[in-house]
This record gives sequence, C-alpha cells and structure tokens, in this order.
Amino acid sequence: MQTTVVRKPGAEPETQLRLAHRADGQLWASRGGEQMAVRVRRAFPWSEPERFISLRDQGDREFALVADPATLDVGSRRALEAALDAAGFVFIVTAVQEIDEEVEIRTWRVATRQGPRSFQTRLDEWPRALPGGGLLIRDVAGDLYRIEDLAALDEKSRELLWAYVD
Repeated sequence: MQTTVVRKPGAEPETQLRLAHRADGQLWASRGGEQMAVRVRRAFPWSEPERFISLRDQGDREFALVADPATLDVGSRRALEAALDAAGFVFIVTAVQEIDEEVEIRTWRVATRQGPRSFQTRLDEWPRALPGGGLLIRDVAGDLYRIEDLAALDEKSRELLWAYVD
C-alpha cells in the first residue's frame, strides 16, 4: 500500500508527506513546500480503523489521505499514531456494565482496554456488525467503540447487548 495524497488538478507531483508534532501542540503536515496544521479524521471502512486517515485543515478541507500509515517514514508514522491516540477514536470494549435508554438517547457504561468509559448514542444508532466478527458502536461525539468478540464477553455483558445485536 502507498500513501495517497490529494492535490489540486494541474499541481506538480507530490513529494513525500511528512508529519510532525510541533511546540504549539498541533500535528503539522508538509509536502512540496506546503505545510499546515492538520487534524486527523478516520475515514471508512470502520472495519479498518487504522487505515484511511484523512488529514484536514482548519476549514475541514482534506490536505492528504493516508491510506496506510505503514508507508510513512518512522517519524511521520509516530506523529500520526500519537495524534490518533490523542483523538481517542477507537476504544476496545471488554465489558458492558450498563445501558440506559432515555428520551432520544442511550447511555452506555463500559470497561475498555483504555479504562472505564461512559458514552451516549442516539436511540436510532445501533451497533454495526463488522466483517470478520465483532461490533462497532459510534457515539454522539464520533468516537468508536469496538467489541472484538461477543462470545468472549462475560455473561452480564452479553445479556445487556442481546437486544441490540442481530
């Protein structure tokens, strides 16, 4: 796989995309003499959350699309991984402790590999089955919660989830 960089029609071929965290605390992207502060945004498919990372400017315009972070140089890859960790996009759920439904909102209390979490989903937002197994839940803030193997969860977690799974 290679890093795909989106550029304006008629522009010179892109040079190597480079990423770095700077003293201002932001992730900066540079290529072909152009550089700017960017934020990371995961693109589809949700089944591959570590791939297809959109780098967006302050106006939410895509500066570059990283199809596979493994193609970046080591420093750029580390900067991207740190930005993704800081953004807190994908949490791996290890147990479901409580699911409460209120008016228009469902509140989840879960244990994750990253620690205990509480999040909300809209009542019409259901967990999505992933190819190869597992579930993906997207909360109202856009964070993702992945349940890798339903059968591996404790009995209470499976009982709480049964109504939300096909």
